[in-house]
Amino acid sequence: MKKTLTCLFLLASFLVISHPSLAQKKDSNWPRIYSEQHFHITEVMVTDVASPPVAARIYAYSNLAAYRVLQESGAEFSHGDFLAQSTIQGKMTGLSLGNIDAPEFAAIYAMFLVGEKIMPSGYLLEEKQEAWKAWGLKTKTVGKKNIEAHLAYAQAVADQVLSVARKDGYLQLTAMTRYTPKEGPGYWYPTPPAYMAAVEPEWKTMQTFFLRDLDQYDPAPMAPFDLQPGASFQRQMMEVYERGKKLSEEERLIANFWDCNPFKVEFAGHMAIGVKKISPGGHWMGITGIAAQKAELGFAETAFLHALVGMALHDAFVSCWKAKYDTHRIRPETVINQTLDETWKPILQTPPFPEYTSGHSVISSAASTLLTAYFGDGFGFVDSSEVYFGLPEREFTSFYQASDEAAISRLYGGIHFRDAIENGVVQGKKIGAFIWESIGK
Repeated sequence: MKKTLTCLFLLASFLVISHPSLAQKKDSNWPRIYSEQHFHITEVMVTDVASPPVAARIYAYSNLAAYRVLQESGAEFSHGDFLAQSTIQGKMTGLSLGNIDAPEFAAIYAMFLVGEKIMPSGYLLEEKQEAWKAWGLKTKTVGKKNIEAHLAYAQAVADQVLSVARKDGYLQLTAMTRYTPKEGPGYWYPTPPAYMAAVEPEWKTMQTFFLRDLDQYDPAPMAPFDLQPGASFQRQMMEVYERGKKLSEEERLIANFWDCNPFKVEFAGHMAIGVKKISPGGHWMGITGIAAQKAELGFAETAFLHALVGMALHDAFVSCWKAKYDTHRIRPETVINQTLDETWKPILQTPPFPEYTSGHSVISSAASTLLTAYFGDGFGFVDSSEVYFGLPEREFTSFYQASDEAAISRLYGGIHFRDAIENGVVQGKKIGAFIWESIGK
């Protein structure tokens, strides 16, 4: 695995900087530092092979903790208190801890504390917490006399966020009835090479942050399973099959750039080897950090944006997973192997859950809608999110260009039909637009 990081994920050393105001003053160091520290959350998730929905939940709560520290310390945000419009309104009460003089320091520490508790390998963040404390003292961001007060402040906020997380339905998932694939033509069945069981079949029961009625965000109906020549499903199947045999080098690059499959497995003889990859949500959290750095946002705005995008990704995954397990649709690889060509393989490894709608299409469109609303259309950026995982940078002229590419990558990769992609894009944009409108901007 390539270990050389770009500026987004430069973990080797930090610049010594003075403590800035939390007003809307721009400072190019703080967005970079936030992204660098935030990437430690991603590293642990990759170690744990967190599923895409689970990863989004972790991003939501860990970034919510950072945002809450700043909110309680009196920071002003350009878009006000978006929690007042969320479904967790009233669960985030004032902590009355008084003001602290280094809320940035406490915010990052609170993010680590939440990450530590909600990830199986969260203990790996203990080392990062100690390094963060050492950095705070070395740079005089926080003083020796009041560092304990800041740590206590961060702990109180983290405890409050974790209290909300314990009631969102996640702990109840393991007690639900084990998923059994539906029998009959057109239904999803585990795919090679690992034939993994369906991932998070009851995720639609999870509490959302902004969406109040999941039925309102159901996608348009998918094409019914029909293999007769000329039927919509049959035409889409043939499109996946034929395109997979004549992909250009650029299309292959696009498919791999947006693969984001944490479940990828390679076999060496009889040994299965997991390939470390970022999740779809992790990719968009990376883009969020890149945009914050380019715009030189203040620390408060950087934390605000990460929390908003993280929570939106969570809601988008809940909506998408509802569609997946309402439809139980077969994957292209399965139906093509059964009815057309038993030797055909997609260039991407098929993820272990039903096909409709495309998760990357839904969550990418939701995230790009929010980021476009915040930064404006035509905000260009260089996406280095995958450099850590051995892939080159890609340049985009807008967030929508990036999300459209993420969506079509699923067709190039051979893992989705066109209607799952196109209807997924509509589904995600609807979710993003609602969330943006719901926070009053």
